[in-house]
Amino acid sequence: MSEGVSNDLNSESNASHDELIIQQHREIEKEISDKIQLVGPKESLSTLESEYVNDEIYLRKVQALYGKYDSIRRTRPDGNCFFRAFGFAYLEQLISKKEEYESFRDRARKSKDQLIALSFPKFTLEDFHDVFMEVVSVVGRNDKEAREQLYKMFNEQGYSDYVVVYLRLIASAHLQEKQEFYSNFIEGNRSVIDFCHQEVEPMYKESDHIHIIALCSALNVKVRVKYMDRGEASEVMAHDFPEEETSESNIAVHLLYRPGHYDILYPSTPNT
Repeated sequence: MSEGVSNDLNSESNASHDELIIQQHREIEKEISDKIQLVGPKESLSTLESEYVNDEIYLRKVQALYGKYDSIRRTRPDGNCFFRAFGFAYLEQLISKKEEYESFRDRARKSKDQLIALSFPKFTLEDFHDVFMEVVSVVGRNDKEAREQLYKMFNEQGYSDYVVVYLRLIASAHLQEKQEFYSNFIEGNRSVIDFCHQEVEPMYKESDHIHIIALCSALNVKVRVKYMDRGEASEVMAHDFPEEETSESNIAVHLLYRPGHYDILYPSTPNT
């Protein structure tokens, strides 16, 4: 066997071995992820603190959240966590805001035509929109029934994933409508449309600032994200979306970001 052929075989063997390791890693991640609820129950913030008893930096930052927040609701770490957390948290708080709910339901109903106008395929879009509206309609029931049903639907893969898909499409549509502006923030010499097809619309793609800005702007919803990292500051830095000055009372959704993942935070008292 010639040296060239031998080297080629070794390269193929190494590549196959690397692919096998990657595949095994993905299977392990999926197995762990599948054991976590799509949207978990509301828990005391102290359960988050217990995760970092041996991590002084993160423990200090969790403790800094006390006083402002008292509860957390976890979401499955599957790449869809931002959209799932946003969807559940926003619809949940609309249960007690009937006027805002009616306005949102009207916008949601009209969104299908807006997406079709941007050349999203009508045939597949209708299924996602119908399921999305079915979930949205639950919010219009009485408080207890609405909360129980919303939680149940967000933990049924079919309903929950359809909501995520539709929110991804809304974000994509907004980016494409405003592509002259957003093109300044797209890296890698890609067009906004390419970015949407590759990074926004597909399931399991993690979200960055541009995804959050697009969705919040499209739905006119104020979101505050608390970012936990290993920076020296003892406080957990907050970032509001959209970025214009926002009063506390206008913030509809509070999220906690830890590297690669979003969970839902609940203020200690309303609108704080």
